[in-house]
Amino acid sequence: MVFKKITLIGTSPESFDDAADDAIERAEATLDNLMWVEVDELGVEIASADGREYQAEVTVAFELEE
Repeated sequence: MVFKKITLIGTSPESFDDAADDAIERAEATLDNLMWVEVDELGVEIASADGREYQAEVTVAFELEE
């Protein structure tokens, strides 16, 4: 088996959990053979947003088709 990893950044005005879920849901909807997700970094955008924007940087791994 060979896997590929990519980085995604999910966002949410509510929480870090929702931001991670945003990225994971997009990965599940657009990638085949998704195997695991690693949460790499968490951050909050406050400078240019009206409210807080929670961000979760995740690495998703999926198996490449043969």
